[in-house]
Amino acid sequence: MSENRDKIRVGFIGVGNRGTQLLTRFLADPLCDVVALCDVYQPYLDRDRSAVHPRYLSSGIPVPPMQEKFSTPPDVYNDFRDLLARDDIDAVCIATPDHWHAVQTVMAFRTGKDVFVEKPLTATIHEGRRMVEVERETGRIGAVCLNRRGSSIYQKLAGRIQGGAIGKVAMGCAVRIGDMVPDGIGKLAEEAPPSNFDWDMWLGPRAARPYQYNIAPYHFRWWDGFSSQMGNWGVHYLDVIRWMMGEAAPVAVWASGGSGIVDDDRTIPDNMIASFEFASGAIARFEVLEGCGGQGIQGGEVELRGAKGMCLASQDGYKITSARPGQFQTWDKLIEDDGDTLKSDKAYGDLGIKEDTTAVLIHDFLECVQTRRDPLCTLEDGHRSTSFAHLANIAFKVGKRLDWDPEAERFTNSDEANALLHYDYREPWTL
Repeated sequence: MSENRDKIRVGFIGVGNRGTQLLTRFLADPLCDVVALCDVYQPYLDRDRSAVHPRYLSSGIPVPPMQEKFSTPPDVYNDFRDLLARDDIDAVCIATPDHWHAVQTVMAFRTGKDVFVEKPLTATIHEGRRMVEVERETGRIGAVCLNRRGSSIYQKLAGRIQGGAIGKVAMGCAVRIGDMVPDGIGKLAEEAPPSNFDWDMWLGPRAARPYQYNIAPYHFRWWDGFSSQMGNWGVHYLDVIRWMMGEAAPVAVWASGGSGIVDDDRTIPDNMIASFEFASGAIARFEVLEGCGGQGIQGGEVELRGAKGMCLASQDGYKITSARPGQFQTWDKLIEDDGDTLKSDKAYGDLGIKEDTTAVLIHDFLECVQTRRDPLCTLEDGHRSTSFAHLANIAFKVGKRLDWDPEAERFTNSDEANALLHYDYREPWTL
């Protein structure tokens, strides 16, 4: 960052739905000056909602309002490489589809820019490790928007759980339920994209294929060539679980799921359950259920079960309760019940929580650009947590329990699974 400027000059790559949510928070931060925008869809780039294709507006996808107030109109780019070529930009925010994150982050580091990147961090495990390597090679800073890392509730709870508040933790679990029966993302034919949507650039390193309106700009996370709901939701909750438990990576994974309940074009399961075993003997489990209803974890978004008690937690608070004695045990309680609740009546519209944890991460990142300290959610953290989703998806595809070496980041019992750790990029894209 230039020493003669007070504010950090930030460029945005991807200003659609999530990119806009991040943009509004960066604009509100006193440390930030947004100077450039890049997108493959011209109305998003022009911030002109009236020009958005009627099919996008009528399909129920979240089209951003695009009513931001800029102190100075930002420069706009259709190609992110032109934005990265500027030497007067200190940092970039990357909110493109998952399959773009690695290429754009690596290129940003190599042009001397720090990076704030959306979750899930990557499309493959190989990408995540390469991003961390290039961050270290270039001396840049990368931060990942796993927003629960900005939660004061979880920050406090992590210390308590790792300090033994519920005893040795044996299990962490979470559920995401979003019943999409019967039509899901719909069934649509291949057709030409809108004339002002650069489909080839949207595909980037992925193989060429025809456009469908239920792939982009929003529905790509129901297509396994681009993302998954295990990545979309599982990364959030599995990050919390491994953080609370003080675990880095599993040593085994198994997953099961089913399709055919939701009648749409998706290429991921309607319902999927993944389990992870740690070297400590603890287990984590995540369920993403879009072919059914239900209530999930009662009283919180994650449940942690320990030898002395259990904890229900969310971004708004947590409750610890004592375990009940099991067979042959005569004790009454090993811990006292307690908890903590965030004291706020305000709710953030697009987050539905009492604390704007995304804004916390953004401000933390901007401070890190100035001070060069590590962010609340590092690239290594983002990579390790995103790897859980990739491991689950690979185990589901292979159809067997897989043993994982977390140091080598390879499977030890399946060549077929190792072949899914990365894919061949389409030219000219490389890492």
